[in-house]
Parts: sequence; structure tokens; C-alpha cells
Amino acid sequence: MIDRIRRVVSLALVALLFASPALRADVKLPSILGSGMVLQRDMPVPVWGWADKGEKVTGTFAGQTKTATADDDGKWIVKLDKLKASAEGATLTIKGNNTIELTDVLVGEVWICSGQSNMEWSITRSANPQEEVANSDYPKIRLFNVQGHIVAPAPKDDCPGQWQVCSPKTSGGFSAVGYYFGRRLYKELDVPIGLVGSNWGGTRIEPWTTYNGFKSVPELENLAEQVKKNAETNAKVGGGTPGAICNAMIHPLAPFAMRGAIWYQGESNGNEGESYYHKKKALINGWRELFNPDLAFYWVQLADFQQPNNDPAGGNGWAKLREAQRKALEVKHTGMAVIIDIGEARDIHPKNKQDVG
Repeated sequence: MIDRIRRVVSLALVALLFASPALRADVKLPSILGSGMVLQRDMPVPVWGWADKGEKVTGTFAGQTKTATADDDGKWIVKLDKLKASAEGATLTIKGNNTIELTDVLVGEVWICSGQSNMEWSITRSANPQEEVANSDYPKIRLFNVQGHIVAPAPKDDCPGQWQVCSPKTSGGFSAVGYYFGRRLYKELDVPIGLVGSNWGGTRIEPWTTYNGFKSVPELENLAEQVKKNAETNAKVGGGTPGAICNAMIHPLAPFAMRGAIWYQGESNGNEGESYYHKKKALINGWRELFNPDLAFYWVQLADFQQPNNDPAGGNGWAKLREAQRKALEVKHTGMAVIIDIGEARDIHPKNKQDVG
């Protein structure tokens, strides 16, 4: 009987030994890290993902090899040294328990394009759609669009989306303002351009802002506490809940290295004045913590809309919001596109997105 027990135990140990490699988790990457992407030039580039606790992961790109060990939560991160711009596709290799090869990776300038409907407004819905789509053959411009409109009570690690080469087959549904901005950059800088779209029509600024962003502005302490409470209680959140869109559509992109952000939003906060100035500071502070402390942040001042109003005090609140947008230029490394002359009366979505971009 004893010999039989020993044989059973031995067989079990052998089976476990041979099975153990299969129990190891494969290295995984967030969707923002993918084939065809553009990496930011001239600054350290984080590459991150998940693996087994304690697993060693190696990243190799452009002659550099960096190694990290997955922490107790299985997360690992390596940072590539500053890269020079390159329009020649290269392979980024990630190796741990398994090997992942990301091909056709370029190096240039990366910008996030975000906001509500006027940023979400696609090329096909803007002025001269057929001509613009037909002429959008720019293989050195790459597009990543966060798919869908999603929310979460606490920051998420990943989101749906994939990189695509800009072409007439892929450009039509991308942000028109984002595309025209990127096209201008490409023509002037002559380096690859990566554009990351994350938009949701009709949304206020509060859902796009991080907890730490709200926390950095004393006037918004109540919003910071609301975001914190939602995360701690796993509360049910929606598209208007402070922090909820950021948790699901911005945080999963971090800490992807980016040069800057362009932002077209404000219509849904159109009844505000000074408070929007505070919220804009919170938005910028939060995003800079996620992506880059020197993240350039440019926004579009709201266009003209509705009938003229001769009352110096204003009527619909947009003048006060435009003033709050102008005042936010006090924040360093920011800029504002003034489009008061290219809006359309009675159309909150002016079709001229070329000049805006």
C-alpha cells in the first residue's frame, strides 16, 4: 500500500512539473502598444504590460534592450531611452514567457485628440468629405481611435482600439480636426505623426478629468471627493459622472509618451464662466501627470453660434465660457485656436474643420 501511494505521489509530481510551464501567464500588452504605432521622439518612451508576478520581461527596439520584473500585481514597465525620428518601420520585441513582435513601428510626434462632438466629428461629416478622404493617403500618419463610449468608476488598464495606417480606407471615420492638425504637422515637420482619438459627443469636461487633477485645484475639492468615493464604492457611473470617461478612455492610454493634446469641448459647459477656468486647469494637470509633465495642451475656443446678441452682458453664457477658455492660457505650454469667424449660425457643428485643425 505504501509503495502504491508513493507511485501515485511521484506521478502527480511529474505531472505537475510538466504542466507548470503552461500555468505561466503570457506577457500581455495594452491596446495602445501595437503594430503600426508611432513612438514619441526625443523623450523617454515607456513600454508596459502584464505578466506573472516576478517574471522577467525584456523589450528590444532600435538597438536598445531594457529589462523589467513584473511586480506583485503582475505589471511591468521598461523605458526606452530617447529615440530619434524614423520613418522606416522597425520591430519592437517584447519577450517573457512568450514573445510579442510589434512590426512597422515608426518614431515621430504623437498627439491625443479629445473632446466632445466637434472633435469627434469625422472627416466624412465635415466639409469636402469625398475629396478629403480620397486625398488622405499618408502612410507615415498613423491613427488610433478609442472605440465606443465607455465609462468606469475607477481607472482601467486597457481600452478597445488599434493602430491603423492613414489612407482613404481608414481615415473617413477619424476626427476631422485631429486629422487636419496631424496633416499640418506632417507637412511642416516631415516626421511620422501618431494621432490618438478619444472623444464623446455631448460630454462635459468633468468626466474627462482625473482625481488628482481635481485635487490640484482647491476650488474643485468636492469633485475630487466624488471621484474618490465612486472608485472606493464601485459606484454606477455614466457619461456625465466626474472622472468616469477618463477612467475608461484616457487612463488606459497612459503612460504612452506623447508630445501634446488638442481639445475641442465646452459646448456642454456653455452656461459656465469662471468655474470652467478651474476645470480646464484640473484637466490639464491630470493629463500631464498621466502622460508627460510638459504635455503641450491646445484647445479650440467655441465658435459663434445662434443669433447675434447686442446685450453687453451676453445671453447664452458662451461669451463667459470663451473668456474662461482665454484665461486658461495662464497655464504654461498651452495655446488656443480662435474660430469665432468660422462658425455657422444655428449649427453647433460647423463643417469647416480644415481651418480649425
